[in-house]
Amino acid sequence: MGLRSYVITRVLLTIPTLLLLLTMVFLVMRVLPGDPVSLHFEKKADPLQMEQMRHLLGMDKPLWAQYFDYIAGLVDVNYFSAHGYPNLGKSMQSFEEVGGQVFSAFPATLELAIYSMIIASALGIPLGVIASKSYNSVLDHLIRGFGTVTYAVPVFFLGVILQLIFGVYLHWLPTGLRINPSVVPPPTITGLYTVDSLLQGNFVKFFESSKALILPSLTLGLILSGIFIRLTRTNMLETLRLDFVTAARARGLKDSTVTYGYALRNAFLPILTMVGLQFAMLLGGAILTETTFSWPGLGRYIVQRINFRDYTAIQGAVVMFGLFVALVSLIVDILYAYVDPRIRM
Repeated sequence: MGLRSYVITRVLLTIPTLLLLLTMVFLVMRVLPGDPVSLHFEKKADPLQMEQMRHLLGMDKPLWAQYFDYIAGLVDVNYFSAHGYPNLGKSMQSFEEVGGQVFSAFPATLELAIYSMIIASALGIPLGVIASKSYNSVLDHLIRGFGTVTYAVPVFFLGVILQLIFGVYLHWLPTGLRINPSVVPPPTITGLYTVDSLLQGNFVKFFESSKALILPSLTLGLILSGIFIRLTRTNMLETLRLDFVTAARARGLKDSTVTYGYALRNAFLPILTMVGLQFAMLLGGAILTETTFSWPGLGRYIVQRINFRDYTAIQGAVVMFGLFVALVSLIVDILYAYVDPRIRM
């Protein structure tokens, strides 16, 4: 199988995956107890108004009709071309377009995930290599212990500790929000404040947005680095024992060349897969971090919508998560097949 056929196959397989995810979320949200219309009116509900709202939201239709209406809205090409995002319905609480809300919150989560992954990779992979090079030594045990502790610590607990140390006691870093309230956010180009600040040439806004990113991205990055330490160490230990590494050493190559140019390069395939999958999962794992740091991203948006049982908003956010996870998984599969031709045979 060629690379092109492999890519086409992987793209086609993502469609039923997303459809299955959407169907499960649609059904689960309507099986759970609670009525979003009653929550909207709270205790001042007029039966006539409630019926009008149910009709407006399409909740008076049979379940199968609601499902097909929702699917039809998602694949509405005319709506997408006019708005720039798919028709995810209207919020059951604010009656605003869910697509607009989701796509305005998503860049904050994406920016947090990118910097968290940079920290996790920059910390976890080198430490894993060092641990494998110093196998069964004190340094190896210390690095393994660090990886185990960081991975075991709850995200919200580590976030609160970092807030107390660097925000409350030392006053070095902000404890929440994407940028200082006294600073006007940069004009939206990519939606990523650090990137938009640089594109604008405003280093003050870049500095403020970077400061706000440090604590939440460090929290997620430290938690995730434990996985990379363990995975890198395990794969490097296996690779360092292979014949081609012994042959490279016998030729008198530098130790750094053997370690990073030969061993790590060959051990990097499973690490690459984990980096891609964990980056996608960071979007889901960012929910606790965004809540802890009042980060206005998609995770915090979901928590707010869950409190109101806003079916369409939750569905839209989950569809966005699912689409991104499928996209990242597809990119990882393509990179994996490109690096290792045996995958596409």
